[in-house]
Amino acid sequence: MPTPEHERRERPRVKVRVPVELFVEGSDSPIRAATADVSLSGCYIETMFPLAIGTTVELKLQVDGTLLILGKVITCDPQVGNGIQFSKMLPEDIEELRAFLQAQQTE
Repeated sequence: MPTPEHERRERPRVKVRVPVELFVEGSDSPIRAATADVSLSGCYIETMFPLAIGTTVELKLQVDGTLLILGKVITCDPQVGNGIQFSKMLPEDIEELRAFLQAQQTE
């Protein structure tokens, strides 16, 4: 039976570990982390020092190329990570992410 968390998701997430840099307004240096899973509408970032819910972030997601994404923290698990909901991406980045996720699902 699906959990309520899975029912909230707009799109299925693919378990894949890819490097990501998060940029938070007011901070000079990026937070380097990795994803636990990714979808077209969001991702889960593993980090020991998660950000507060509601924090707006810029992400550089390293798939085949570098995708630039604006997002918002929607979940916070202390000493585990953050769920990030994507809010803005360029159309070509969306297509690159879609192709990457499809390739991951067929492997």
